Amino acid sequence: MPARDFFHSVERIGPVQIGTTRSRRTGQTVHAAVCTAERCGWSANYGTRTAAQLAARTHRCRVR
Repeated sequence: MPARDFFHSVERIGPVQIGTTRSRRTGQTVHAAVCTAERCGWSANYGTRTAAQLAARTHRCRVR
């Protein structure tokens, strides 16, 4: 069975998308920030939405 993504409250700040989901391992709410720029590959999980938004605003792609 394919894995399903249950992201909600998705927003975009520049090339970074932030989505909220429940962690499968712990069941807690997790906020994921992912850069959608080609060949960047940056992503991170945060405990609060504010932390994910701050990371999205300060993210700079190193791809040239």
